[in-house]
Amino acid sequence: MQKEANMQEEKGVQKKPTNPLHGMTLEKILIILVDHYGWEELGERINIRCFKMDSSIGSSLKFLRKTDWTRAKVEKLYIDSIKKFK
Repeated sequence: MQKEANMQEEKGVQKKPTNPLHGMTLEKILIILVDHYGWEELGERINIRCFKMDSSIGSSLKFLRKTDWTRAKVEKLYIDSIKKFK
């Protein structure tokens, strides 16, 4: 029994998450996108006011956390751009 439990634990440790958003917070994602694209290009890619006027991480996070459709667009842009970050 103990041997089986140890084998399962080892498998769990070796298993890699396939979700690219695993372990990522919205703040981390936004910081990465801003560092890579800058506010101006980010505002062109995702047309929302908080990216175009008086942009900041804090104000953008407030808006993104309230609106699911914008959060989904930010997450999609991050997933589509992952290869560029490496």
